[in-house]
Amino acid sequence: MVQTGGRAWKFGDDINTDYIIAGKYKLSITDLDELSKHTMEAIMPDFAEKVQKGDFVVAGRNFGCGSSREQAPLVLKRLGVAAVIAKSFARIFYRNAINIGLPAVECADTDEIDTGDLLEVDLTRGTVKNISKRKVYMIKPLPPELWKILSEGGLVNYVKKHGRLPW
Repeated sequence: MVQTGGRAWKFGDDINTDYIIAGKYKLSITDLDELSKHTMEAIMPDFAEKVQKGDFVVAGRNFGCGSSREQAPLVLKRLGVAAVIAKSFARIFYRNAINIGLPAVECADTDEIDTGDLLEVDLTRGTVKNISKRKVYMIKPLPPELWKILSEGGLVNYVKKHGRLPW
């Protein structure tokens, strides 16, 4: 599974689910397309307008901390984000992302990636290629069960196809 040609959108450490999608919208907006327009607006007001299908969110440690707001990975996926690349993830965000088919990639070298860098992620080879800087970074491999879920496009798709969980 290769995600190619996307730009990086760089964020720091401890990006919580309220930064990704504010709780004030969670209850008042039920349409996912409308909700997605508010993604990251507290820290990058024009993110939802500028991010393009195939782009990557890049962050430091503890991405997705805070509440278990499942809308956080959903709005990123709806905007076309190909993967979230971070040094580490909050457990609930990580599982919610995999469960909806959004790759959550752990990479220790995110400090070397800047907003606007052109990236390619190869989940099969376990690499993030920074095309702009001509560097390749290794990523933490997914456990086999999570790889199966992700490769089917998420947990619901996996269960529909196989009639059971992968474990």
